[in-house]
Amino acid sequence: MTDWTGVRDRVLALAAVPGSGKVFGAGAHRFELDAPLNATEVADLEVWLDVDLPEDYRSFLLHVGAGGAGPAYGVLPVRRGGSAGWRWVGELIEEAEPGMFAEPFPGGADPEATVAILAERPLQDDFDDLADLDAAFEAWEERLGEVQYDPRRTAGALCLCDEGCGMVVWLVVTGPERGRMWRDDRGSGTDLHPMRETDGSPSDFASWYLGWLAAAETACDLDR
Repeated sequence: MTDWTGVRDRVLALAAVPGSGKVFGAGAHRFELDAPLNATEVADLEVWLDVDLPEDYRSFLLHVGAGGAGPAYGVLPVRRGGSAGWRWVGELIEEAEPGMFAEPFPGGADPEATVAILAERPLQDDFDDLADLDAAFEAWEERLGEVQYDPRRTAGALCLCDEGCGMVVWLVVTGPERGRMWRDDRGSGTDLHPMRETDGSPSDFASWYLGWLAAAETACDLDR
């Protein structure tokens, strides 16, 4: 079980530390946190998702906050959206249907689909007219995007953080990678990949968040 004792107070205290604005992303989240969810709300969220949340993220929602200050531009807050269920506010990725969270996270690219679409890349030598080449290339890029951004590639994962420049971070909630964090830099040509700690071990939500907090305190000359 993750011990979140004192973490909320530590995060909120950073807002009053001179120079804390130099921490990357602080200008966006300002070291503010949403109120924690209660047990009934977390249970309702899990029913809506049709999955049990990883323990460390679940207990974070209960004892630290529903979102706010955190790595990069913060942890996307999860809030009830009335009859629409729940949503992560500020999510950059197209919202998934609730049933997709219960599907096993596939992880990584689909090699066969990627190789097939890359093999279809239009070549200049095949076109006499540059306008025809441009049209063919535009159509090919659209098909490539459909493969790369197929929502099934992130089934079983929650988009929790915007790192800027098109990079986002996912928490896997279903499948063999359950509980682990994955970085998504597809917008810059790097595929989904698992995040690692400095010792090479997989990052989970707690290590990701607490690592950020420790680094932020160090940057603000706070010894712990």
